[in-house]
Amino acid sequence: MEARAYWTEAPGRGVLRAERLEPPGPGEALVRATLSAVSRGTELLVHRGGVPPSVAARMRAPFQVGDLPGPVKYGYLSVGVVEAGEAEWVGRRVFCLHPHQDRYVVPVTALTELPDDVPDRRGVLLGTLETAVNALWDARPLYGDRVSVVGGGMVGLCVTALLGRMPLERLELVDPDPARRALAAGLGAHGVSPEEASEDRDLVLHASASAAGLRRAIELLGDEGEVVELSWYGDEAVTLDLGGAFHARRLSVRASQVSTLSPHRAARRDAAGRRALAVRAAADPALDALLAGPTRFEDLPGLMTRLADGAPGACHLVTYAP
Repeated sequence: MEARAYWTEAPGRGVLRAERLEPPGPGEALVRATLSAVSRGTELLVHRGGVPPSVAARMRAPFQVGDLPGPVKYGYLSVGVVEAGEAEWVGRRVFCLHPHQDRYVVPVTALTELPDDVPDRRGVLLGTLETAVNALWDARPLYGDRVSVVGGGMVGLCVTALLGRMPLERLELVDPDPARRALAAGLGAHGVSPEEASEDRDLVLHASASAAGLRRAIELLGDEGEVVELSWYGDEAVTLDLGGAFHARRLSVRASQVSTLSPHRAARRDAAGRRALAVRAAADPALDALLAGPTRFEDLPGLMTRLADGAPGACHLVTYAP
């Protein structure tokens, strides 16, 4: 059996490669992909060769093949149908943290079944929604808080969507792009430019992956407020001015990263429970506004180049021929 997969051969150059698949064994399933999605943050860093060697091993995707900077098969937002393998899984629609590939064999323990109220197009968001759930566990917003999300990319929009269901005093999505700001209303937030953003915030979640965004996030905090940092900068250096009011106002910046369960929930929750919450969140039709495309799998190498050059779209879908 033969499959085709997307590989980053070298920084800035992606290709489709054919590879042989072995039939599924005990405890395994053969999945036929229907959709995958490009994670613009990490995947574009991989495409550009921007992952520092010091963290390349830590940043391995679950079914990655090869090593960064390349050649490497990288990605983790795939939805498909089980075609063979463990009998009770055959015919189920599933999500898997797998690279872009038209067919693949994985352990059934790596699969998450999609319920009827989560279509394939929203199923690809499960990985990012799980990141958003973990971020809110880290951030711990309270009733009536004034909260801002800085950065309206895929992660920032998913975080905004979850926060939009909470009883906050005011939720703002801060982004310089009017098109991204326009998505805020459908997610229960107010879209504002960095210059218009409200200050004296109780909590700011930062997801712009830019030093300017992080600096603005800190400026928006009220006394003793906290920025929860969701961006990953790769090999880009970030400079902050932590003198002046930063210490006097007792401000905080802390990291949130999905590979580790939030310490505020780790004693009572596990990764499976966190994924189940992401599945429930994906039932919200408002999330369709995040989706762009689709682009055919055959055209994925060109799409990656266009996205790296700034083509719009928070979450770009990749479709596979039946």
